[in-house]
Amino acid sequence: MHDPEDADFEGEPFDPDDVMWVRGVDYVAGWRDAADVGAELAAALESAGFDTAGLKWRAGTNVDGAGMVRLVLSAAAAHDVAALVRAVARLGKAS
Repeated sequence: MHDPEDADFEGEPFDPDDVMWVRGVDYVAGWRDAADVGAELAAALESAGFDTAGLKWRAGTNVDGAGMVRLVLSAAAAHDVAALVRAVARLGKAS
């Protein structure tokens, strides 16, 4: 599992000159929310028994400052997550 603040996180380094900043938009709050939720999601997947060794996530924001989490996982892990979501959906429909 890779934390976005980890120096070994694979990806391009952030360059603030490569993005457009809108005055008055609180990007920090959105990023902070995304960082918290990304860590929460990674922990939930790990507690559900998923192998998170290849899991990578990165916090960011969209143009209006809302938090965004980019998640990268193997095809096998994505298949397992899809199966889990389908199982939870079936449980929701059964109740």
